[in-house]
Amino acid sequence: MATANSVTANLTTCPICLDLFDNPKSLPCLHAFCLKCLQGQFRNKAPGQRASCPNCRKEFQIPRDGVGGLQHHFIVQQLVDVIRQRGNSCDKHKDKEVELYCYDCKENICLTCFAGKHRNHNSDLIPEVADNFRHRINDDVQQILSAISSASKRSGMDVAKFRSKVEDVEKKVLAVGDVVKRSIDSQVNGVLMELRSVTSENAKQIESVQEAYQLALVKVEDFCADSQELLGKRPSDVTRAACELHDRATELLDNDIAAVKYRPPYVTFTFTPADVTQVKRLSLIGKLTVRREEQPGTSYLLQYIDSRYILRTTLLDTTFFAVLFFF
Repeated sequence: MATANSVTANLTTCPICLDLFDNPKSLPCLHAFCLKCLQGQFRNKAPGQRASCPNCRKEFQIPRDGVGGLQHHFIVQQLVDVIRQRGNSCDKHKDKEVELYCYDCKENICLTCFAGKHRNHNSDLIPEVADNFRHRINDDVQQILSAISSASKRSGMDVAKFRSKVEDVEKKVLAVGDVVKRSIDSQVNGVLMELRSVTSENAKQIESVQEAYQLALVKVEDFCADSQELLGKRPSDVTRAACELHDRATELLDNDIAAVKYRPPYVTFTFTPADVTQVKRLSLIGKLTVRREEQPGTSYLLQYIDSRYILRTTLLDTTFFAVLFFF
């Protein structure tokens, strides 16, 4: 069963923003909405165009001067005014409106409260106190924004300093790595040059052996040709030249062919690789030590914000959350 409070809340709550009516306007279907809500709802509608009620969907025509020209809903406005007046009533004396603010108790009070419990307390008129609080709130906002700006600048400087240190260490690591690489390349080149030096020493001997081989090959070819020719002659010719031909064969075997020999120097071509597993265990580059330290003062700003009363004001909620989002 609906209560009086629930009925009053339904009659004084805008169906669009679900908040207390602000400048309620009435559509021809008698449904009420805040003027700012209607302006947002029909921002794409020009005067004279047709639009539908957000509640019942009944069509109506936008007035010539826009939705601001719709009839003001006086009944809803009166209900809203009553609710707002009740909001200014004293907690202890419902028939009295609050007029003073007690600094000692930090609460709004009526004149009856002042005459009783708060007689000796420090109090002042609510409008004057509100003006002072507004100034203090604005000062708090400026201090917070200034603290955030300073923290942001310090943070930017710290980031730049950190990156500079990282770049310096990276350059040193790469420089040491280049030295190690050059050392290894130098050792590789040294071994290869030694191997090539041995090869170069035998180059002339190899060339000489190849020349002797070519000369001996020419003599062998001549001998074989003369032998074949003699074998086809008369027996008397064979007996006449056989001894001379045999002497030539002996000379080829003893001198020319025997001289065609390659005698490399006494060199053993072996290579024993270094134990790369030992190399991996060695710190050839160096060791990077990372020490994490908590910077002093990093939490002072949040502590400062937490100690303020800025959250008590609806006006500054947006600024405060924007500040947190910035962090």
